[in-house]
Amino acid sequence: MASSVIEINSVSCHFGAVHAVSNVTLDILQGETMGLIGHNGAGKSTLFKMMLGLIPPSSGSIRIHGTPVRGSAFRELRRTIGYLPENLVFYDNLNGLETLQFFAALKGCDPGQCARLLEKVGLGHAAHRRVDGYSKGMRQRLGFAQALLGEPRILFLDEPTNGLDPEGIREFYHMLGELNHRGVTVVITSHILSEIQERVQRLAVMKSGKLHALGTVQELREAVNLPLAIRLRLQCPPQALKDVLRGIALEDMSVDGNTAVIRCRRAGKMDILRRLGAMGDMIDDIAVREPSLEDVFLGYAE
Repeated sequence: MASSVIEINSVSCHFGAVHAVSNVTLDILQGETMGLIGHNGAGKSTLFKMMLGLIPPSSGSIRIHGTPVRGSAFRELRRTIGYLPENLVFYDNLNGLETLQFFAALKGCDPGQCARLLEKVGLGHAAHRRVDGYSKGMRQRLGFAQALLGEPRILFLDEPTNGLDPEGIREFYHMLGELNHRGVTVVITSHILSEIQERVQRLAVMKSGKLHALGTVQELREAVNLPLAIRLRLQCPPQALKDVLRGIALEDMSVDGNTAVIRCRRAGKMDILRRLGAMGDMIDDIAVREPSLEDVFLGYAE
């Protein structure tokens, strides 16, 4: 059983009458990737900033590796944390290597690792090019390299694939997987839910400042109980399919030519599949589509 690296206990943060975060309790385990999702204004960024020690909670406590997120002990611990903010700002008159060396000096890291990190994120060819000539995707790669300075044990990544092309996104998540295997804990936010649904161990859904749901993608799917879609390619007339499924409560069924789509609740899935399997050669193909993470998120948001 993995140990808790980040312990958030009954944390709230108020800005006057605005309750940005309200009574959130959450443990994040060593070596896991935790996705933090929610609408704009749900409290994700505020919770991020409190975990980083950038703003204090109004009440409750946050501990990282058992150390309270405040005071001199945490300032030392923060050297083991990497952070990629959503909005990156660099000195445009510096080149990529100089930029990393600047951040390495701020963090007290060995500047000798900078060239290697640029190669790792695919910017070795642009190490001596001024940052004002970087594309948005190149700036994002540079920001990720900055977050990796000092071989952090915890990474906070806010919209990390913003501006990356599909190849860059694949490379980014490949590197993230390698870091996970080495025990690095990752907390990630993203509005592109299709990207992260297969790449996080658990998800925390924020709504109106509160922790609305927590679990694996599959656990959240089952809890929100959205209909599944079963797509069929038929060799039989639609009436034969309707006769086989007579008496089963379906959400919906549509037929278009030799293709049928059945929507049903999870509890009825196996009964339907057994009946379809008994039809033998009358069905060419069956595919079951689970609700996507976008579907799940919208189900919780309602």
